[in-house]
Amino acid sequence: MGEQKQQGAQFMILTQLIFGITGGLLFAMGLRSALVRESLLARIIAVNISGAGVFLAFVAIAYRGLEETPDPVPHALVLTGIVVAVSATALALALRRRLDEADDE
Repeated sequence: MGEQKQQGAQFMILTQLIFGITGGLLFAMGLRSALVRESLLARIIAVNISGAGVFLAFVAIAYRGLEETPDPVPHALVLTGIVVAVSATALALALRRRLDEADDE
C-alpha cells in the first residue's frame, strides 16, 4: 500500500509540474504575441491567452499534496481573475468597435 501511495504522490507532483510549465509557456506566448502583433484584436486575444497561463500556474501552486486539500486562496483568485478577464475583454472589444466606427467617419 505504501508503494502505491508513493507512486501516486510522484504522479501528482509530475502533474503539478506539467501544469506549472504549461502555464508559464502560455503566459510567455501570450506576452510575446501581445508585443509583436499590430492588430488590436490579436493583442486582446494574446492578453487573454497570457491570463489563462497565469490561471493555470495558480492552480498548480494550489496543490499541497495527497494528504491535504488544495489551498483555496489561489482558486478564489483564479475565479475572480476569470470574471475580471471577461469584463476587461468585453470593454476592450467595445472600445475597438468604437475606434473602428470613428475611423469610418
